[in-house]
Amino acid sequence: MTNSASHSARAQDMPNGPAAAAILAAGIGCFMVSVFALLGDKIAAFKSMMIFYRPTGPLSGVTTCAIVVWLVCWAVLHWRWGGRMLSIAKINATTLILLGLSLLLTFPPVVDLL
Repeated sequence: MTNSASHSARAQDMPNGPAAAAILAAGIGCFMVSVFALLGDKIAAFKSMMIFYRPTGPLSGVTTCAIVVWLVCWAVLHWRWGGRMLSIAKINATTLILLGLSLLLTFPPVVDLL
């Protein structure tokens, strides 16, 4: 067996769960930034609750909470998927959908419709 063939065989045997967990958690984290920002714009009580650092306003809480959600999702998914082989195409498609939705929710014309 050639070196590249043995490398390919080893790569196919390696679980892709940790990588899938990182990819999906990133999509969830991005989506949560837009959801928290939307909630901060629409709900006054949520907006005041998101002010962690007064000079930056609610953006400080929005980003901090989204980072916490991202890290928790990554840890939980990594724990659940650590040694598994998953359909990376489905994970990537789900992540792209989440990224697309998060992008849409950052545009004022779309947000104003909600």
